[in-house]
Amino acid sequence: MNSKVTLVLRILLGLILIIFGANKFYPFMPAPTEMSEGAMNFMGALGKSGYMFPLIGGVEVIVGLLLLLKKWVPFALILLAPVAVNMVLFHLVLEPGSTAPALVVLVINAILIYANWDKFKTLFN
Repeated sequence: MNSKVTLVLRILLGLILIIFGANKFYPFMPAPTEMSEGAMNFMGALGKSGYMFPLIGGVEVIVGLLLLLKKWVPFALILLAPVAVNMVLFHLVLEPGSTAPALVVLVINAILIYANWDKFKTLFN
């Protein structure tokens, strides 16, 4: 795969993750004004449990930094995979109108995993 394309995708994904992960710690973007009741309940439970902010936000920031610094990129991509899948599932099930950004993260993650596939081959032998 073209190294310039993967470079741009890696940097773009890293920036997305750092911005949205940091927003979980220090909200600087406006919260969605309209969410379904199920989505509000789910997000409220994650927030009150302490799961959303230190864990999910922390993983997003750490993975974003690893991608930007080009450190342990395969590890970062694997660490991000379940988070990206859960983003998409949350939006598909609870907020279907806003699935596109989560799909972008999942697709970029999949493309970068494919671009680094030689580092993952031994996991599947």
